[in-house]
Amino acid sequence: MTSLGTDALTLTHLAISLAAIFSGLVVLAQMLKNTMSSGWTGVFLGTTLLTSLTGFVFFQPPNPPTPAQLTGVVALMALVPTLYGLYVKHLKGTWRLVYLIGAVFSLYLNVFVLVVQLFQKVPVLQPLAGNPPSGPVFGAAQGLVLVAFIWVGWRAAKRFRPLVAVAMPPSPI
Repeated sequence: MTSLGTDALTLTHLAISLAAIFSGLVVLAQMLKNTMSSGWTGVFLGTTLLTSLTGFVFFQPPNPPTPAQLTGVVALMALVPTLYGLYVKHLKGTWRLVYLIGAVFSLYLNVFVLVVQLFQKVPVLQPLAGNPPSGPVFGAAQGLVLVAFIWVGWRAAKRFRPLVAVAMPPSPI
């Protein structure tokens, strides 16, 4: 049994976070196949943005910032050039790589936080890492996640070359 909160805000944040991770994995798989779905991409970027924003609601300590808040700030900062490269520059030139790196990094941050939460909330993992999570088991798990994302990101960077510019929604003007 886990020690996950069951209030509506926590469950909503969890659902958004899991949707961001799932849709991000779909987008990453598409990059590896040199394809792109504007629907999956939009869901991934939207839920990733919402995950970061809703995460700030949980942390109101007397002496901010916390590591979680700093992770949220980094995640939001990574999304700015990612969104700009996709929706304003349409992945042209170096903006393809800016988008790709930002998207993979954003997904990595979501998975990084998932691993932290698993070590904090799943009782069988808590003795392995403590609270807050630290130590060799936790470090190894996060190290494997990081190496996996670097490797997959590298492969995606070599393969992802979309031929068609990203479709923009019609302008209301």
